[in-house]
Amino acid sequence: MKKIYLIGICLLALSCKGVSQEKEGQKASSDAGAQEQETYAVNKTEAQWKAELTDMQFYVLRKAGTENAWSSDLLDIKAPGTYVCAGCGTPLFKSEHKFDSGTGWPSFDREIEGNVAYDVDYDIGYPRTEEHCAVCGGHLGHVFNDGPANTTGKRHCINGAALKFVPAE
Repeated sequence: MKKIYLIGICLLALSCKGVSQEKEGQKASSDAGAQEQETYAVNKTEAQWKAELTDMQFYVLRKAGTENAWSSDLLDIKAPGTYVCAGCGTPLFKSEHKFDSGTGWPSFDREIEGNVAYDVDYDIGYPRTEEHCAVCGGHLGHVFNDGPANTTGKRHCINGAALKFVPAE
């Protein structure tokens, strides 16, 4: 029994993302594994991002990190307004599309079309739909198909550190 458990742990560790996979903000080129930098309307150096963002914002937006569940101040906001990218200020989600998913991260059933871009990541060993800001490329979170059935059925599970809330005027 111990051997089966040990083999399972080894397989799980080997199936997770390795260093040979793509880095945040890069895409694979077709010629011999070369890497080319994706370009966005807002481009900054790593030093510029570090100077402008908090440590957690930098970790989430620029390194595709994840904040701890239940740690975001945005979870309790119920006021009307817009959630914008903490990196560049692009409007990403409207408050009327926010819902309590019970997951510990701000969740929305839809994005502001054209402002959120999608990719696939394998960070935990299987494909997930990653969301990032279409203007600066900042990592936001992931979208899942377990949202409210009475609306879109989507759950955009977003790191609060990737967002800023702008109240409606």
